[in-house]
This record gives sequence, structure tokens and C-alpha cells, in this order.
Amino acid sequence: DGTTNFSQGLPQFSVSIGIEHNGVTEIGVVYAAYLNELFHAIRGRGAYMNGELVKVSGKARLDQCVVATGFPVDKDRNPDNNVDNLTRVLPHVRGMRRLGSAAIDLCYVGAGFLDGYWELNLHQWDVSAGLLFVEEAGGSYTHFRTDRNVSVLAGTPAIHDQLLPMLSTEAATK
Repeated sequence: DGTTNFSQGLPQFSVSIGIEHNGVTEIGVVYAAYLNELFHAIRGRGAYMNGELVKVSGKARLDQCVVATGFPVDKDRNPDNNVDNLTRVLPHVRGMRRLGSAAIDLCYVGAGFLDGYWELNLHQWDVSAGLLFVEEAGGSYTHFRTDRNVSVLAGTPAIHDQLLPMLSTEAATK
């Protein structure tokens, strides 16, 4: 995940592997090789970064949070490109980041570096391992759209609940 970053020489790219059984992710591993960051989670056994147990930040106030997002690959052709969500959320948070790898973004939520993350039009292989990591680290996530492939929101439980009503749950129009 993070192919564009990799091709540009940026360090935020990863190998992400989620093992699913009957549609449920049971094991997730994300390895950001350049950064030497290994994230793994096993359902019911916690979330680990480089062998150390991690938890979400626990922040509850949006104005104290740093959140991340991304933009769909068809952002130049489709007006449903996440700019509306960015515009609504940006004034309410301490900081906004765009790292370029959904798998890393999700793991950073689980490790407490980020407090929330959302993105539209991903694929299951982008998020399978990272969503388990968030869950095992004590975070929450929601598939907030059904019309743009995999569209997810993840965060600390309180921040997730504050961001969800700010995100558009239907297609933007021209």
C-alpha cells in the first residue's frame, strides 16, 4: 500500500496482509520497511508495533486531535472526491495529515500517533490488516459509505463518534 509514495521515493509505503476466515479478519500484519515499523494484530490478542503492545490515543476532544485522510484515485474525474468531507472536518481538528498509505494511516491510529482517519474508495486489501489493528488497539471503525468501494472511518471511540456525522454518507453532485 502506498504505491505512489514508493514510486516517488517517499517512506510511507507498506506491505499489508490480512488473513480472513469466513469474512472476518483474524490476523493482520503491516510492515513499513523503509521506516522499520512492523505492526501486527491477532483477533483477541491485542495490537503490537515492533513487538510492543499499543493502544489508541484515548483523546476525546476533536480540537486536540490530529487526523488523516486520503483521496480516491479517480479524484480528477469524480466530484465525489472527499474534498467536501475535508472542508467540514478541517476547521475542527488540531491538525490534518495525508500520508498516502491507508494501511499505515490505520496502524498509526491504533498506535496513537493519529486520532482518526477516513478515506473513500479503498479496497479490502488496503484496510483488512489495519482495521483489525485499530480494533485490537481499542479503537472503533465504520464503513460509512456503501457506494464507493470500501470507505472507512477509524479512530478513538470518542473521535470516531464525532467525525462520523461530519462525513458525507452519499455521493456528492457536480
